[in-house]
Amino acid sequence: MRHVFVFGSVVMLTSGGCLGQPGAEPLDWKTLEAPVLTDHVQLTDRGRFLKAGEAYFSPDGEWIIFQAVLAPDAGESASKHYSMFVARLVRDSGGAITGLETPIEISPRGSANTCGWFHPTERGLVMFGSTLVEPDTIDAPGYERRGGRYKWAFPSEMEVTTVRVPEMLGEPVAGRRAIPTVLFERAGYDAEGSWSADGRFVIYAHVDEAMTKLIGRPEADIWIFDTRTKEHYPLVTAPGYDGGPFFSPDGTWICYRSDRRGDDLLQLYVAELAFDADGVPVAIKTEHPMTANRYVNWAPFWHPSGAFMVYGTSELGHFNYEVFAVEADTTRPVGELRRVRVTKSNGADVLPVFSPDGTHMMWTGQRGPLGEGDTRPTSQLWIARFDGRTLFAERPIKASP
Repeated sequence: MRHVFVFGSVVMLTSGGCLGQPGAEPLDWKTLEAPVLTDHVQLTDRGRFLKAGEAYFSPDGEWIIFQAVLAPDAGESASKHYSMFVARLVRDSGGAITGLETPIEISPRGSANTCGWFHPTERGLVMFGSTLVEPDTIDAPGYERRGGRYKWAFPSEMEVTTVRVPEMLGEPVAGRRAIPTVLFERAGYDAEGSWSADGRFVIYAHVDEAMTKLIGRPEADIWIFDTRTKEHYPLVTAPGYDGGPFFSPDGTWICYRSDRRGDDLLQLYVAELAFDADGVPVAIKTEHPMTANRYVNWAPFWHPSGAFMVYGTSELGHFNYEVFAVEADTTRPVGELRRVRVTKSNGADVLPVFSPDGTHMMWTGQRGPLGEGDTRPTSQLWIARFDGRTLFAERPIKASP
């Protein structure tokens, strides 16, 4: 039997038993993940959401933005697409995170949404990819690993949008919620965006639909948008799909994923930015692979120290994605970089991110209780205290050829 799972924008099909690999026994992941991950908390649940994922922290670490599909009322059908939500984190008297306040839906009903982000300096302003209306996905280009085990679509209606959330400012919602505003308009899919630390630049992925149709594979590149001059600059234009970019903590590098080998196995890269006389990142100086193996590696995210990144990978098999960490050392060949497994559960764990102070890791995981009629835990948001002091204490793990 095949099962369909969605993590962020990705749909994965996998075969087997209730928890990942066929016949796998449930793991004591709380013990196995310590001392790197401790005090695990499930933030979203099957009672409210059929699935939830790809969450990011606000600059003060008090709110998160994420995409999810609401559990439908009795007799109703579930949405075909993700909606976008924000929610305040709940803490106990000692400051420990214990859950979420009631999530606030901020995207138009019926639209497809992905890749949320908070403005770094304008409190209450968020950004996310949205079609704003029901997308026509019949002929939409998409990315799919050979064999059809997972895929995600690039609807041409998807634009980078922004909207203000009055609740984040302590203001009441007057009447209907504001419709998100398109930040810029280009033909084809635009999403996977995030702001620079000063809020001036947006880095994002853009699909060239004409080239995609010509070569028969997704042609997505990484671009920079200058919100001051309204200019766009191409950064990573390698053949095939390049996306999921984030600025490094000091703003001088970016990380991203790429299918430039054309084998449907995403690899991770970092690149040093080249700035013009006005401080605009107009190109990249050098590019360095962080993985070079036979697995799917995606959604890299920097630790606030800039010393390493976490990411989801199929290194243990396509039945069970796990979070790994890789040191961001560009002075050594990719085969000498240390890579360490972080999550250790039977269900898939993907889309890891850090809180601004680096004390917590949040991710999308399949490790909660079963919902009615479910054969395995659905994708939901999890968070845990993170301690990276022992992360690379083991011997270096060589990349596979």
